[in-house]
Amino acid sequence: MQEIFLSTERFYLRRMSMDDFDVLSKILKNPDVMYAWEHNFSDNDVRDWIERNMKRYEETGLGYFIIVDKKDGTIPGQAALMPDTVNGHCYHEIGYILDKEYWGRGYATECAKALSLYSRQNYPDKELILEIRPENTASINVAKRLRAVVCGEFTKNVHGKEMKHLIFKIPVD
Repeated sequence: MQEIFLSTERFYLRRMSMDDFDVLSKILKNPDVMYAWEHNFSDNDVRDWIERNMKRYEETGLGYFIIVDKKDGTIPGQAALMPDTVNGHCYHEIGYILDKEYWGRGYATECAKALSLYSRQNYPDKELILEIRPENTASINVAKRLRAVVCGEFTKNVHGKEMKHLIFKIPVD
């Protein structure tokens, strides 16, 4: 088993590797899952995704992490804590991508809360945000559960498409 980055009540988060190619392919190639990105990943995109996250781990210790269910070892998706710069301001961003069969079970909220606490404990000077497309009501609901509020917006280029994102800032407790 790979080193655990963070643990929650139901899950642990670990670094991804090329060994996760098949499970990440299933998630990242699913158009229902990737609707907010408006992009379905190819095999090369999945490999690049894994490599980018492995590089982030080396550079910052952060990135997207594989979510593993403690009870049965299944992988419902991935969750992220990573440095990000938006509109010239440096933040820590929380993100997640879950396989569709795991939607609506509180997994994103549980992981986001744990990552928020981790960031507060280890990076107390970093402001925490979520970047969410305005039409992504499920993620907006996760942000609300974290008591995050909209503090701005920006346009992000995602695979050659300009996409409006809202910036939800998580308050300091």
